[in-house]
Amino acid sequence: MAKVLSLGGVFFKSKDPEALGKWYQEHLGMQIDPSFGGCVFMPDQMPNKGYNIWTPFKHDTKYLDPSSSPFMINLIVDDIDGAIAQVKAAGADIHDEVQRTEFGAFGWFSDPDGNKIELWQPDAIAEPDGG
Repeated sequence: MAKVLSLGGVFFKSKDPEALGKWYQEHLGMQIDPSFGGCVFMPDQMPNKGYNIWTPFKHDTKYLDPSSSPFMINLIVDDIDGAIAQVKAAGADIHDEVQRTEFGAFGWFSDPDGNKIELWQPDAIAEPDGG
């Protein structure tokens, strides 16, 4: 039987994809490739203890609130506090305080399209010696 090997991408609709891509490039340093219209993350860029996850939630979950989108995007960052400060300065709505768990640090915001975005800094990056 054929099997899935990894997450291949996240694709979604936007009223202004070019503007949204520029916003992410300017405020989170994502390198937008015009030939794709998005950002390509190569496997060797994945930090230690980083991984991709695919998880369906129940239809009535509140975890994706306040977004009305039926999805949430999780982005791995190298500095959770810096990334939250950057998107806040850019006018993003911040949701909750940064939470530090055994899996690393997590923070949430809504992007200019109203999508809920989860930022994740894995433990290996957050370790005092730099992991």
